[in-house]
Amino acid sequence: MLSKPNRKEVTRKRHYRLRRRLTGSTERPRLAVYRSGKHIYAQIIDDIKAITVASASTLDKDLRSASGANVEAARKVGQMVATRAQAAGITSVVFDRGGNLYHGRIAALAEAAREAGLDF
Repeated sequence: MLSKPNRKEVTRKRHYRLRRRLTGSTERPRLAVYRSGKHIYAQIIDDIKAITVASASTLDKDLRSASGANVEAARKVGQMVATRAQAAGITSVVFDRGGNLYHGRIAALAEAAREAGLDF
C-alpha cells in the first residue's frame, strides 16, 4: 500500500513545477520566498549571473521579534526586501512563491513588497 506524501514533499514537487517556467533575469530578477516553521526568508536573485541582489528575513537584526512565523513579520520582510531592491536599482521582479500556496504569510509578504514599490 502506498503511503500519503508528506507536506514538505508536496511543496518540493510544486516548487519544481513552478521553477520550470520561472527564471530571473538581470532586468527582472526572481523574488524567491522560503517559509519555515519559525521564520520567513526572501531573496532577489539574478539567475543569469547566479547572484543574490538583495535579501531579507526575520533573522535580520532590524526584524528580530518574539515570532518570525506570523503575517506581521512577513509584511515587514516584504517591505524590507523591496526597499533593499530599490536601493540596488530593481523595480520589477518575478515572484517565486517557493512551492507554497499564495495565502497567509506568502501573500502578506508579496502585498507588502508591492506596496513598497516592487512591480510583479
